[in-house]
Amino acid sequence: MRGRDIGVDEAGRGSVIGPLVVCAIAVPEEDRGILVDIGADDSKKLSKKKRGAVVSEIDKLSDSRGWGVGEIVCSPSRIDLGMMTGNLNSLEVELFAEAINAAMEPNGNCRIILDACDVNAPRFGENVGSGLGERWGGCRILSEHGMDGKDVVVGAASTIAKFRRDAEVAKLTSDIGIELGSGYPSDPVTRDAVRELSTGRLPHECLRWSWATVSDIWTETHRRPVPTRDAGATHPVQTPLEDWNQ
Repeated sequence: MRGRDIGVDEAGRGSVIGPLVVCAIAVPEEDRGILVDIGADDSKKLSKKKRGAVVSEIDKLSDSRGWGVGEIVCSPSRIDLGMMTGNLNSLEVELFAEAINAAMEPNGNCRIILDACDVNAPRFGENVGSGLGERWGGCRILSEHGMDGKDVVVGAASTIAKFRRDAEVAKLTSDIGIELGSGYPSDPVTRDAVRELSTGRLPHECLRWSWATVSDIWTETHRRPVPTRDAGATHPVQTPLEDWNQ
């Protein structure tokens, strides 16, 4: 029996609305071909319908094949508070390590394959390794840019992360009652939503208050700097894959 491969990727890094989602999926090396067969790939290459189909297949296979899926939904509040003491790269190091630990128990016979978030890809891998600690010391870590398009296991992780991120934004849209668009600052619908969500006493909780888009719109609307987010509900949410694939 060969070892396990753990692919890790994120969705929503640059968004101004909603969470950042990191997913890790751990599969036996011999199951790589199954991921190819079900169409796992870089999420950017897949339609929304195809992403849903791939996630559904992974959900079905996780129990029967012994795959592990670790998914971390990082709230805007945790992102803002993380930016006070570090930066997005350091926060993502934490989130990647958390997702890996959620996917499986430490096992020296594994490879951890990362779609690097840092401009310095090897440094990102080293930092994630440090974040995992000695229990994961026997694992080899591969960290490269664009790994979601190079490695099918990372592609599967990117597909799950994107699917989950889209579901979270759709839920926010329903709960808030206005169209949020993609959640990214380049989207005019999103910018209009940020403006509407910045008219109250505080920016809406779904916004990333530390983002320049929110700061600029808030300052323009209120003629004062955007408030600093209080320490509060900063813990990530971990949800079983089957719960949000129904």
